[in-house]
Order: sequence, then C-alpha cells, then structure tokens
Amino acid sequence: MLVAAAVCPCPPLLVPEVAAGAAAELDAARTACTDALGVLAAARPDRLVVVGPAVAAGPESYPEGTPGSFRGFGVDLDVRLGPDRGGPAGPELPYGLAVGAWLLGRAGWADAPVEGLGVGEPLTAERCVEEGGAIATRAERVAMLVLGDASACRTLKAPGYLDERAAPFDAEIARALGAADTAALRALDTGLARELKASGRAPWQVLAGAAAGNPDLEGALLYEDAPYGVGYIVATWS
Repeated sequence: MLVAAAVCPCPPLLVPEVAAGAAAELDAARTACTDALGVLAAARPDRLVVVGPAVAAGPESYPEGTPGSFRGFGVDLDVRLGPDRGGPAGPELPYGLAVGAWLLGRAGWADAPVEGLGVGEPLTAERCVEEGGAIATRAERVAMLVLGDASACRTLKAPGYLDERAAPFDAEIARALGAADTAALRALDTGLARELKASGRAPWQVLAGAAAGNPDLEGALLYEDAPYGVGYIVATWS
C-alpha cells in the first residue's frame, strides 16, 4: 500500500552545478524538496519507487544502482539511483530520474530499497493509473518520489512561450497535489497538458493510481512558483 509520496519538480537547474551562477534562484525549491523527502523517510517505507518523465511512452523500469549523469547539460556530474548493487548494466536514467537520484543522494537516502520508473507523454491516463496500482502492491509499505514539472508556458521567455491557459492549469495542479485529490489528477486533460508542455502529467497520474488503495492520505503543498516560466510544485502525501 502507498503510505507516503513526495512530489518534486525535475529541472536539471535544480542541481547547483548545472545552474552555476543562477543556483541561488532555486534555493527555496531545493529546501522544499529536502523537506518532502523527510516525509518519505518518516513513513518508514519498505520500498521507494521513483517515478519521472521519459521520452518514450514506457513504462520503463530502472533497478537500484542505475547510473545517470548531467553531461548532456555540460556538467561532469554522475549520479546513481540508490547504491550500486553490481547488477547488469542497462540504459541510463532519463534526466527526470537523474534529478531524483541527485535529490536522494543529497538527502543521504538509505531508508529503503529504491527502483525507478520512467513514463512518457504518450502513455494514456488509464495506463498510468493502472501502473500506479501495480506499484502500490510491491511492498507492504510503499513510498513514491514523483518527479515532473507543470506547464512551460507561464511567461514570454518560457520554453513554450506565454499561454494564458498555463497559470490556471498550474493552479489546479497545485491544488490537486496539495489536497491529494486523486480524482482531479486522473481527470487531467492530457491534450492540454501536452500543449502546455507539462512533463509531470503522466507521473502524477501514476501517483493517483497508486493512492487509490489508501483513501486516508492527506496532502500538503510546500512550494509553488514559476521562476523561469515553468511551473514547479513540491507537495507531500502522507
């Protein structure tokens, strides 16, 4: 059963080495992410599943110890999803899961075994919810770190330029995540999310599916802002 979840954004700029001189601009987001991971540790999970955006539809599984890097962003920085167990080499973590691995390493996560799951924009809402339900059965006490950004269209300088639909879309996402409103997350308009370049849509719907078996989960919104025209949200469910 899902006993806790932390929802965090996953821009590579969250990593100070990538942000370089602009690193301080996301200090508040980093602090909120650290606080959210503390909620996961306090839940004493038997397993942590890290879910983030991927290029292909997926779902694509990444075992504990899978490596990732930020070399594609001009930084000689490597990460791993939990400790290296010496398993067979597979594909590297997509950027969102690499940010998750960085967050866990920064927090010194050692509270439960970790695995990763990449889900992409083409994956349907129904399939996301189904995958979330399967995640919730993987251990008696499951926690999730769910990574993804809201719209990328909040300002003229945003990656997707300014779209007047972006701010209300993000506000509803923040409300739903802060209230642990699984029905609202399942009902997200996938077409609108795609048009607004919201990378978190599929991961959030996986979370909604995982939470279906625990109606007692309560949400808390820790952070919501769009410093680069992209919506970043941090929330916890416990």
